[in-house]
Amino acid sequence: MSNLAGNDRREFLSQLSAMALAMPAWARQAPAADLPGSAAIAARARPPAIPARDFKLADYGARGNGRTDCTAALARAIAACHAAGGGRVIVSRGDFLTGRIRLLSRVNLHLETGARLLFSTAPQAYLPLVRTRWEGIECMNYSPLIYAYRQHDIAITGDGLLDGQAGEENWWRWKNLCGPDRRRLQDDGRRQTPLARRIFGPGHYLRPFFIEPFACRNVLIEGVRIRRSPMWEIHPVYCRNVIVRRVQIVSRGPNNDGCDPDSCRQVLIEHCEFTTGDDCISVKSGRDRDGRRIARPCRDVLIRHSVMHAGHGGLALGSEMSGGIENIWLEDCAMPGPGLNWALRLKSNPQRGGYIRDIHVRRIRAGTIAREGVQATLHYGREARGHHLPRLERVWISDLRCTEARQALQLTGLVNDPLRQFHLERCRFEHSRLPAEIRYTSGLELRDVTVNGRRLKA
Repeated sequence: MSNLAGNDRREFLSQLSAMALAMPAWARQAPAADLPGSAAIAARARPPAIPARDFKLADYGARGNGRTDCTAALARAIAACHAAGGGRVIVSRGDFLTGRIRLLSRVNLHLETGARLLFSTAPQAYLPLVRTRWEGIECMNYSPLIYAYRQHDIAITGDGLLDGQAGEENWWRWKNLCGPDRRRLQDDGRRQTPLARRIFGPGHYLRPFFIEPFACRNVLIEGVRIRRSPMWEIHPVYCRNVIVRRVQIVSRGPNNDGCDPDSCRQVLIEHCEFTTGDDCISVKSGRDRDGRRIARPCRDVLIRHSVMHAGHGGLALGSEMSGGIENIWLEDCAMPGPGLNWALRLKSNPQRGGYIRDIHVRRIRAGTIAREGVQATLHYGREARGHHLPRLERVWISDLRCTEARQALQLTGLVNDPLRQFHLERCRFEHSRLPAEIRYTSGLELRDVTVNGRRLKA
């Protein structure tokens, strides 16, 4: 249980009991039978409906001198904007110190050129606790630095900088302290402990995310630069209609994923740049029993015209995928290296259940990749035993060029759970030091696939 003091704990439990924990009706809808192609996903992307009305942060007491705490001023400006029917909260040139920011419907947090939001590294700046999903399992934890809960038509835009100020002296050192809390949370998920008892925060070491819209619709994140996050950078959860556009992320800390759509539907990520300490983009849908309980797939995601400079995977699917992942498109992207371990990585294990299917990858240019150009594994985390076999099927990869990799392909299913229907066409892997590894697959098709200039046969 939490170390919250008496009054704080009573207030927190009162807030928790008042929360409408059920998903909104639109979030409970079953997926449609059709699977739209990339053009249809792009056409369906809609910007949030936000009135053309401005609220200047300076008018609410903020001072961009790099010393004044502007948390309360930001809250006042956002509340006034929301109460007036919506608009833009303008952050002008300057350095604005802040703690948690909570967005409300029809509010665009807009950072002008030269504006910097510098986020506190004090954990108490991210209280009270909020409902979140931490590595695929729901809990009550520190608020993300920017958070929205069950809101609609929200945005973060502009040319300014969001700086989490994380480093080895604060948030990043929690990587080596969070083991007991991670195990406890995983036990909570297995035991189906009620959310009201999955309380972390003070006295615990589960790092908050940077930006997390939770159960929101019509979300836009455009133009901003993001630096030094405590953990994942952009983490939409249970959202519908999300656009991430022209965002530049440079954050090399541990578990610093770039953008992780989690049990979302209709997501467009385009014209972005990623230099990360973990996966550049990772599509997720919950972990193990807790993910299967919620059973919300992540589907209809298009990633295009982006550059993945450094991180673990350029695009990763899983490993938290127990609610299912389907209809994901990656096209016309560059992964120049040499800072990536994998260009494309699909990962799960027999404890997850769920599925990864209908994955489309085309026209990708990769440079030097440290490990595998394409990896698909069903024993991620060295877990090859369990009672919830995932399905990994219907993957189409075409026109992928990789200049150098330790290994071109590593496709490894399980003896009782093969990878199904992998199709590779017109793919070129050069300077591969190890031969391709393909085990336990069904329906593998290779057309005009070469490794070191030699045709690869199924």
